[in-house]
Amino acid sequence: MSTVENTDSPCRVAEEEPPGTVATSFARLETSNRFLSRKAPPPDCEEPVPPWETVPKFGNGAHSTYSVLPAESAGGLDGRLRRLGQSPRARSTPATRAFRRQFYPNVLDSQWNDWRWQIAHRIRTGSELERILVLSPDEQEAIERGGSMLPFGVTPYYMSLVSRNDPLEPLRRSVIPSSLELVRVAGEANDPLGEDAHAPVPGLVHRYPDRVLLLASDFCSTYCRYCTRSRVVGHGEMPPRADRLANALAYIRRTPAIRDVLVSGGDPLAMNDERLEWILAQLRAIPHVEFVRLGTKIPAVLPQRVTPQLCRMLRKYHPLWMSLHFTHPAECTPETISACTRLADAGIPLGSQTVLLRDVNDNVATLRELMHRLLLMRVRPYYLYQCDPISGSSHFRTTVSKGLEIIAGLRGHTSGYAIPTFVIDAPGGGGKIPLQPDCVAGRDGDFLLLRNYEGKIFRYPDPAE
Repeated sequence: MSTVENTDSPCRVAEEEPPGTVATSFARLETSNRFLSRKAPPPDCEEPVPPWETVPKFGNGAHSTYSVLPAESAGGLDGRLRRLGQSPRARSTPATRAFRRQFYPNVLDSQWNDWRWQIAHRIRTGSELERILVLSPDEQEAIERGGSMLPFGVTPYYMSLVSRNDPLEPLRRSVIPSSLELVRVAGEANDPLGEDAHAPVPGLVHRYPDRVLLLASDFCSTYCRYCTRSRVVGHGEMPPRADRLANALAYIRRTPAIRDVLVSGGDPLAMNDERLEWILAQLRAIPHVEFVRLGTKIPAVLPQRVTPQLCRMLRKYHPLWMSLHFTHPAECTPETISACTRLADAGIPLGSQTVLLRDVNDNVATLRELMHRLLLMRVRPYYLYQCDPISGSSHFRTTVSKGLEIIAGLRGHTSGYAIPTFVIDAPGGGGKIPLQPDCVAGRDGDFLLLRNYEGKIFRYPDPAE
């Protein structure tokens, strides 16, 4: 059965206010009566049908249609497309256009560019996959045997970026099941980060003193095979029910130390505008919540979701930040460039989070190109994660030394803005621990010996106190 978000939720927020700007964000927080008086729907309002239980109507309104930003309103989109090797007027890559002609010849542009159509027509079964890809014996075995914690699902858009014949192609490796997912090795766990042990209420992780992770939903439009929350996502056990979300929000309200809320999942942007706005309005009505972030991979796997209507809604809740998940330069398509342009033009600071994956992006050249492309899309590289030891992920994990080698290969050879922080999310709930190449070579009396990106040693005066 297709997986798609219901768009007829009775849980609606109050009438839209004029969009805000970053410049007025702190003034709005200082005089937060607008947020406190906002008539958000009550927690016990009628619950929308969970996204895995309904099929929507398509192409019946501008609210559901995606289009590439016109160059004159895109803040230099033409130039960014050229620098990224894309035609300024291209709406998609040649590979995507060829894919549509071969596998979706009768699908109208209005359908293909509708994010709800994309979700409803995700590739989810072996027969659907065999129609599109020439499966390797390993992939065939994985599909026939099953047994992975993580379900399989890919949007038609993202599948258009995947190689049809090469099972080792990076994007294909990251979303198509492998029999290696059934292999368990020492040190792996279903919940390696200990999130469940730090959950005071279901769907809320409180690991750091002033920050919480709110799991708004367990649904993603496309499932990454290395997902840290494969024990949770895609199983229908954590839908965006009002009662569950109300319990999480109540905990945040009664815990004044919480100033920062990361809304993730699943993917919060896979929800409809009404449900997402309800969550944002509730958070903005809590006086001690200063900082709200959204964690999403939507711009990479379903850029059609980033509609003008979504951006108008999001900009009402500044200061609002986004952490975007990007894996490989091949994800930086005209559609994704336009999606990021819309978000950035809405005043939302964008940061990227990339997981270091063996034979996907584990070399300096690939990650440097990705980071450069992200900067051109106004996305700041933020974290490079060592792959978490989730059960069945050993074929994705590199050595930690490989990550340090890559950071060393970036440092001094590209802009500082293009260098993410390499981190390990410590197993058992230890939190993110940053790692850097060893730049301190030792001491010589009152001088610190420092090693630069070329391996040369320099002396810095640092007398002992």
